[in-house]
Amino acid sequence: MKPWPVLVVALIVLAAGVPRTAGAEKTGSSDVKAAVSSGDKVNINTADVKELMKLSGVGRSMAERIVQYRDAHGPFKKPEELRKVEGVGAGLWERNRERIVVR
Repeated sequence: MKPWPVLVVALIVLAAGVPRTAGAEKTGSSDVKAAVSSGDKVNINTADVKELMKLSGVGRSMAERIVQYRDAHGPFKKPEELRKVEGVGAGLWERNRERIVVR
């Protein structure tokens, strides 16, 4: 038997994304859970520092600035007002715009 059929089967398995071990299966499912939880909406008028840090690109200092801005200026009237917070640039806004809400 020639070795190339084995290579073809291996490539098909890799291309299909079939897990090679039971451990790989678990990792895949936890990745899906992480993606789902990271896709949750964040109300920037009620979120605390920890919840704001769930937004992509928002670390502790940025989350604290958002809370300080909200405390000083009152609640946000629309999500786009987040851009008024020092350090919130176009990139951070674009990565998170679908997740940011005000209520």
